[in-house]
Amino acid sequence: MNLKRSAKFAYLRLLRTKGTPRAIAGGAAIGVFVGLTPTIPFHTLMVFLLSLLSRTSFLAGLITSFAVCNPLTTLPIYFLSFKIGNLVTHYQLDWLQVSSVLHLLDGNHNLAARLQAITDLGLDTFTVMMIGGGLLALLPGIASYYLFYYLIVHYRQKRSSKHILR
Repeated sequence: MNLKRSAKFAYLRLLRTKGTPRAIAGGAAIGVFVGLTPTIPFHTLMVFLLSLLSRTSFLAGLITSFAVCNPLTTLPIYFLSFKIGNLVTHYQLDWLQVSSVLHLLDGNHNLAARLQAITDLGLDTFTVMMIGGGLLALLPGIASYYLFYYLIVHYRQKRSSKHILR
């Protein structure tokens, strides 16, 4: 599988999604935000609910969520969430706890095993990871809205000018 070709296909699919630039950019921002949070078993559900509540593009959110959180980026996302959460909360979480659960989440385990691993961590671990992940995801989520809005508007203007010239 060609990674560059897959990335270009996802990018073009996002730009060609039907809807207003606001709705598509909003969905993409939701996808970036959710993709950067340490909530792997719930990404699709969270993107769906947030897109539904904000009336943005679910497809755009799904595409960007998968682009942001994939097997190559899961470990850095969890590690940064862990570090940021330890800095801003009074808890001091051990990385061995997080990495053991991350192994379960990334493996081929069923949803019940994944949920059990998350609940075994405890409230302090959950707090550290969610606060750290939320802070990690906040700025890229906001910035991605403006970036995708610009890209979509620019792409559509370029396409419409090509159709006028014909």
